[in-house]
Amino acid sequence: MQSGKNNTPVSQAKSKERIADHGEVFTAEREVNAMLDLVEQETERIDSRFLEPACGTGNFLVEIFKRKLSEVEKRYKRNQLEFERYSVIAISSIYGVDILEDNVQDCGKRLFNIFDEKYTALYRDKCKEECRISVRFIISRNILCGDALTLKTVGESSHPIVFSEWSAVNGSMIKRRDYTLANLLENQPIDGPNLFSDLGDEAFIPIPIEEFPLTHFLKLANNVQA
Repeated sequence: MQSGKNNTPVSQAKSKERIADHGEVFTAEREVNAMLDLVEQETERIDSRFLEPACGTGNFLVEIFKRKLSEVEKRYKRNQLEFERYSVIAISSIYGVDILEDNVQDCGKRLFNIFDEKYTALYRDKCKEECRISVRFIISRNILCGDALTLKTVGESSHPIVFSEWSAVNGSMIKRRDYTLANLLENQPIDGPNLFSDLGDEAFIPIPIEEFPLTHFLKLANNVQA
């Protein structure tokens, strides 16, 4: 079954109307984990990126984040700053799009609650609110309401879906670059051979629409350009 706040069971469809209008049917937790087990090493790699183009309330993304956060806890729980830093890296690697705003909100809440419950259990009164704010901010940039077929947001003022890439630099600093989803999918060729292939094929690299100054991972939401 789909889960609500972390593990609270809820129905696999919100309504018959939503099934008819949007084809909305949620994948059960058992099937989600069976599929993720096929790429188990990637789901446990803290910085490996995942995009769910019809994320619903986040069944796949939630299980991926649980696996990543478990790895963070296993490696870094004895060092709070490292746990915080790698938790931020883990959540920054998870992306989702859904055409329904309430699904996007539910997905974001579920992801944040998974982090917050683990963080609070480990560090209690030593938890930093600025770390929670950074996690919330990343989720707000990574889980978006849009149509993955048109690659645009939904609503009257529709515009291209824009995702942020978060790259760890020099330990605790984060470099943010924004890309349109269309650009990420289309890619742009660059001159010369592909350095990551010996087949002689062309290399491709997306072009950011905006870049941001290096920022400490606990200060991401304070960036005036955000």
